[in-house]
Amino acid sequence: MKKAPFVAAALIAAPALFVSATAAQETNSRPQPVVQPHVIPLPADKPYPGTMLLKVDATDFARGIYRVRQTIPVPRAGKFTLLYPQWLPGKHAPRGAIAEIAGFKASAGGKPLGWTRQPTDVYAFDIDVPAGTKSIDIAFDFLSPTRTSEGRVVVTPAMMNLQWEQVSMYPAGYFTRQIPVQLDLTLPEGWTGAAALDGLKISGNRYSYAPTSYETLIDSPMFAGRYFRKWDLGQNVTLNVVADEAKYLDATPDQIARHAALVSETLALFGTKHFDRYEFLLALTDELGGIGLEHHRSSENSRGTDYFTKWDDGDSDRGLLPHEFVHSWNGKYRRPDKLWTPDYRTPMQGNLLWVYEGQTSFWDLVLAGRSGMQSKDTILGEWASNAAFYSVQPGRAWRSVEDTTLDPVIAARKPRPFPSATRTEDYYNEGSLVWLEADMLIRGATNNAKSLDDFARGFFGGRDGDWGEVAYNFADVVAALNAVYPYDWDKFLRTRLQEPDQPAPVGGIEKAGYRLVWRDAPNAYDRARMARAKNFDLTHSLGMTVDKDGVAGSILWDGPAFRADIINGTKILAVDGMAYNRERLEAAIRTAADGKTPVRLLVERGGRYRTVEIDYHGGLRWPHLEKVGTGPDWFDRLLAPKRAL
Repeated sequence: MKKAPFVAAALIAAPALFVSATAAQETNSRPQPVVQPHVIPLPADKPYPGTMLLKVDATDFARGIYRVRQTIPVPRAGKFTLLYPQWLPGKHAPRGAIAEIAGFKASAGGKPLGWTRQPTDVYAFDIDVPAGTKSIDIAFDFLSPTRTSEGRVVVTPAMMNLQWEQVSMYPAGYFTRQIPVQLDLTLPEGWTGAAALDGLKISGNRYSYAPTSYETLIDSPMFAGRYFRKWDLGQNVTLNVVADEAKYLDATPDQIARHAALVSETLALFGTKHFDRYEFLLALTDELGGIGLEHHRSSENSRGTDYFTKWDDGDSDRGLLPHEFVHSWNGKYRRPDKLWTPDYRTPMQGNLLWVYEGQTSFWDLVLAGRSGMQSKDTILGEWASNAAFYSVQPGRAWRSVEDTTLDPVIAARKPRPFPSATRTEDYYNEGSLVWLEADMLIRGATNNAKSLDDFARGFFGGRDGDWGEVAYNFADVVAALNAVYPYDWDKFLRTRLQEPDQPAPVGGIEKAGYRLVWRDAPNAYDRARMARAKNFDLTHSLGMTVDKDGVAGSILWDGPAFRADIINGTKILAVDGMAYNRERLEAAIRTAADGKTPVRLLVERGGRYRTVEIDYHGGLRWPHLEKVGTGPDWFDRLLAPKRAL
């Protein structure tokens, strides 16, 4: 109480100090913003006057360099703006590889032309075109990453992934579908390439294609390799495979038959084809960077070299091709209105990615089950694993699923210190569980007469043979669901996807007649996932994962490891005084279930060593789905094949 007068005096004096400081600032130098003179023409839906010629020399695989030469007709003299693709469909973020181009030059009639990069848009190049010029030539090299620290590796001694947005530019001011382009590609001697482009003519190692739109070109990448094989899956669908070595291309007839069944099941689901032909592009590799990216008439996919040769061990790894194939309908033909853009400069908005990716993640499991690509145990294990994680994810308290659709822009999939607190791209897996609940709700209310299959056929089916794009919004999704089964779908979707602090998404599991339970051994999906990642997932016990070298990661916010001050990168050196191995850590967790003994670890991080005692006594815990009662198995009904057998 004695200091109150002093505090009051300080508060009275504060306005005077503020006035004094403001007066002093009036005498400081105070610049005004410079008006930027550069203007990029907005895209217009009108034909571009002329056809671009794109020549790519991809023979320098030893150094991973693509050499680009491009001839571009110009409509007039003066400033001509070329754009390098920035916002790319399927990546949901500005991921253009502008930093990897080198040696850019522009010329006309063999004479150099001046150019300037726009400082407020580094993907835009202004070129000074002299009077009388009909076309200009540009040249540059694309220096692809040679190691993972530089980015995704797209060229190896045995294969390459050619993405045309990395090796081309396009004129500003036009819809990309209105810009004609003709591709001429030179591959390394003896290599074979595959792409969903038409009019192919091969002369030696030179691949020439018929003119197409720039939009179609960018949507039609190539896989090429020294070791190549392809299979006809029926319905004008082809499986094209490149591998690190020829021995990895040894697929059995049964394995190919399951891929063919996937095609049949998908067409049975949607009832239409939005392509004239479809090319699965699959790399079996330990060297090329991993990818799973959808396109309208193809998809880019990579799996481990043992995809065929150790088939029985890879059940959990076979959901990628079903996922990307579904995208031809969901994501490419039907696309959220804010994700469709007229060019690759216009920003995309991903608020409906829980349909685009979330429902696709539902269908990839269903179609994998219906076709025999994956087992029921693996599929239920994946749903169990995801539902269990969301039951302990603290980030749910502040962030909705729909807000995570902005994550490709916010985080670009970079590693984070505590991802369970920030959330990541949960619109995939939580979206899958929400759509599972929608399916089971419809099945239960109609006694299995209707299901999400009816929504898929009505919403994504459309006009057979149409491989354009049809945009939709939230109201369209609600209306299509109501056409299948009248319900308050607006509230259902808004509550689960647009509101934070929701309970774990187990409604579909429970409506299917199952429940989430915990056991001391992993389910089929988690067991395979840990084997593939070579780690030990202890999320639901110690609240962390441990890699093959004993290094902790994926620390669960406010979990037992977190409370013991273990963070990502902490290395476990010993368990109960003995050198670390997985079996000793597992035994220590089991021993601690007596309720008295802590899990004692010697850990190191940054050259500092300490002993920690983790106060956890719940034993080993992994999630499983367990059937309740003796009623019908709704999962069996969901996964039952629809194709003619």
